[in-house]
Amino acid sequence: MKLAHMICAGVLLLAGNAAAQEASKTMQDKTMQKITISLGTATQGGGFPLYGNAFAEVMAQTDPLLSIQTRNTMGSSENMPMLEAGQLDLGLVAGESFYQALEGIGRPKINLRILTAIYSSAGMFAVRGDSPYRTIQDLIGKTVAFGAKGSGIPILARYMLDGIGLKQDGDFNAVLLDHAREAPEMVLDGRAAALWGAGIGYPGFNELAKSPSGAHFIAPTADEIVRMQAKHAFLKPMTIPAGSYPGQTGPINSMGSWSFILARVNLDDEVAYRLAKTLHQSEAAFCKRLTQACETTAANSIAAVPSLELLHPGVLKYYREIGLVK
Repeated sequence: MKLAHMICAGVLLLAGNAAAQEASKTMQDKTMQKITISLGTATQGGGFPLYGNAFAEVMAQTDPLLSIQTRNTMGSSENMPMLEAGQLDLGLVAGESFYQALEGIGRPKINLRILTAIYSSAGMFAVRGDSPYRTIQDLIGKTVAFGAKGSGIPILARYMLDGIGLKQDGDFNAVLLDHAREAPEMVLDGRAAALWGAGIGYPGFNELAKSPSGAHFIAPTADEIVRMQAKHAFLKPMTIPAGSYPGQTGPINSMGSWSFILARVNLDDEVAYRLAKTLHQSEAAFCKRLTQACETTAANSIAAVPSLELLHPGVLKYYREIGLVK
């Protein structure tokens, strides 16, 4: 009888070991599988495609089994419904567009999750360096290229201008473009007095600043900043450091918000965890690759998100493991 018990125990032990080994092999196989992720950006010539392409390259360098496929879209307003429909895994979304969607302004309340905050977007105008315009008031009644249709950039302008009692469509001859890359040429050839943009490394600002005429940047005054924040609390004071653009000799104080990479709500937790871990490991390389990506850090994400509950559970798990969140 004892011998029979010993044989049974041995069989059970072998079976248990085999099951454990199989589970370990399955987990290892899953870890070694290539993961392909789709990422919606925006129209060519804007800041989101520039950032998105760099993001995909740096992530693949850190984790060769991650393949992030970028896709040009109309921007924030298209990325969110595509994420909800499962047509994208990730999407770049401007802060203003996200906040509107969270509140259900103009659409049902959104159900998406944050992978990471990417960079702060301080809004401002740019004119030719030889332009006579120096204040927002100077631009009233003038033609301004406010960015691409569907982008969050024009939405930021609407909020900031509303904070000082101005309307984008009423006080300016506002032009919304099919592609953000059209804006600098419009200013250079005189079809527009100014272009609107945001943040560090904005392609339209760079192109205008590198032109023979150079660029002059127009941001709200200190009084206008106070008024903007009083009316729209989600707007935060932000500074574009000196030297962020060619010929920019001093810092520029303005207002803006953080933009995000959003994930579809049913993105696998393990995939989101892996993306968060890889991005954290890539911070130094990403900063070296793209100036505005220096703000893409796990610490900044914690500070920028409206609520920790909006972080993807896989991201939150990783942040807890590294001690950023209790």
